[in-house]
Amino acid sequence: MSNHLNRRDFINTTVVSGAALGAMAQTRSVLGANEKLLVAVMGTNGRGVALARNFAKNEGAEIGYVCDVDENAVRKGLKSVSDAGQQTVPKVIKDFRKALDDKDVDILVCAAPNHWHGPATILGCSAGKHVYVEKPCCHNPREGEMMIEVARKNKCVVQMGNQRRSGAEIIEGIKMIHEGVIGRVYYSRSWYANTRGSIGRGKKMDPPKNLDFDLWQGPAPRQPFVSNLVHYNWHWRWHWGNGELGNNGIHSIDLSRWGLQVDYPIRVTSAGGRYHWNDDQQTPDTHAVTFDFQEGKTITWEGLSCNRRGPDGTGFGASFHGEKGTIVIDGAGYTHYSATNREQKKVAGKISDAGHVANFLDCIRTGKQSNSDIDGAHKSTLLCHLGNISHRVKRTLNCDAKNGHIVGDDDAMGFWARDYEPGWEPKV
Repeated sequence: MSNHLNRRDFINTTVVSGAALGAMAQTRSVLGANEKLLVAVMGTNGRGVALARNFAKNEGAEIGYVCDVDENAVRKGLKSVSDAGQQTVPKVIKDFRKALDDKDVDILVCAAPNHWHGPATILGCSAGKHVYVEKPCCHNPREGEMMIEVARKNKCVVQMGNQRRSGAEIIEGIKMIHEGVIGRVYYSRSWYANTRGSIGRGKKMDPPKNLDFDLWQGPAPRQPFVSNLVHYNWHWRWHWGNGELGNNGIHSIDLSRWGLQVDYPIRVTSAGGRYHWNDDQQTPDTHAVTFDFQEGKTITWEGLSCNRRGPDGTGFGASFHGEKGTIVIDGAGYTHYSATNREQKKVAGKISDAGHVANFLDCIRTGKQSNSDIDGAHKSTLLCHLGNISHRVKRTLNCDAKNGHIVGDDDAMGFWARDYEPGWEPKV
C-alpha cells in the first residue's frame, strides 16, 4: 500500500495514545544538506495547523515532526501535512524537546500557547535550530530580551508570525509613508474589533485523557485544570496569555510602529476594563492604550473584544496621519487620502502565511535579515506588554527610550519577567 493511502487510513482512525502514534509514524528519508529543510511543528490545534500546511507546501521544506500534548491536535496536524501533499508521514511526539535532539531538524515552529513562545524559542536556538514563533513572540518582556540574545549567540533566524510584514501591498503602503507621500507622519491609530462570547465560569476537574496538561503548562507554574481553559480561553488569563492586546493587537500595533519608524516609547497609558461579560476572563475586553515616543510621535490602539465596529467601521486596521494626508491600512491593502480627506489611491491586497514562510526559509538559506526579525518582533510585542502592565497597575508608565524599561515604578517593573515552574527556567 502506498504512503498516501497509509496516511489517509491513519488520519481517519480513532485516536490512540501518543506513544502508539509515534510508533506508526514513518521516518523521514535522509536528504542532502542543500535540499529540503526539516521542520518540527510544536502545537497543531490552531495556528500550527495552517503553518504545518504552508511549510509542507513549500518545496524548500518538509515536516519531520508533529509535536503536541493533545492527541486530538496531533490528528489535525497530520491531516494538514497530508492535505498539503507531503508524501512522508511526520514522526509524532508529545515533547518537542525530542525533536531538538535530532541533528537533522533545521527548524522549530512554535505555535503553542503564549507562555511557551519564549522558552521554546530559547531552547530551539540553544539546540542550533532556526525558529518561526507565533505572535506575540513572548509572554513577558524579559523573555523577548533573552530571545534576541540567544538568536544572536547561536546565529539563528528567529521570525515572528506577523504575516503582514511579508504582504506586498502593505510593504508598498509603508514605503509610501517612509518616502514622505503624506509628509511628516506623527500619529498612528491602530485597532482590532471582534464579537467574542462569554467564557463562563469554569469548574476544577481532571484534564481530559487525550491531554497531557502537565506538559501543556510546561514552563508556567502549575495551576489546576479548569473546564473553560483549553484550547483558546487561556488567552484571557494572565498566567498563560496576554489578552486581546497580545493576541491580535500585536498585528496592528506592529504596523503602526513600522510605519512611524519608532522603537521604544517614553510613556504608556492604558484605559479600559472587563465591561461586557461577567465571567472568568481576567484581561480587558475593552481596551485603549496610548504610546508616546521621544521623536514627537504617538501610537494609539483600540481593542473591542465584544463589539465588531472599530474605527472606519472595520474590525482591523492602522491609520497614519501626516502633514499632507493619511494612509489607512486595512486587512491586506491600503488607501491614500489627501490632507482634505479625498481618496487618492486604493490598493487591495491579500495576506497569507505562505509569503511569510517563504521569506523565513529564504533568510535561512541566504543569511538575509527576515521581514520580522526577532529584534523588531520584540519591540512590537513589548508595546503590548507595556499596555497590559499599565492596565494592571492602573497608571501611566514612564519608560527608557533606549530599551523600553519602566523607570521609577518598581511595582510595574515587577511584571517585566515571570516565575517559572522549577526546572523550566529559560537560560541563554
